[in-house]
Amino acid sequence: MAKKLKNEKGLLKEALSMILDDAVKRGVVKFEATDSHDLKITYAYRLLVHDKAITPLPQGQENLPKIRHRLAMWVTHELPADHELLR
Repeated sequence: MAKKLKNEKGLLKEALSMILDDAVKRGVVKFEATDSHDLKITYAYRLLVHDKAITPLPQGQENLPKIRHRLAMWVTHELPADHELLR
């Protein structure tokens, strides 16, 4: 696995917020209060792959730690360079 990012948890939280807010606005998903955090992470990853915003992980290597890292890496390219999570 690639090197862990300095603020990976915060970056993942920001990525989920951005992706899921966009998905709800687009009307492609509606989450229930009982939906797990892991389900939302997996959904966000699959949505970005579907939108061709990220390349998919190799088949058989799609596990939650790698998906979390991929989402955190994605958001580093979406945030402004001076964002506090990138420091």
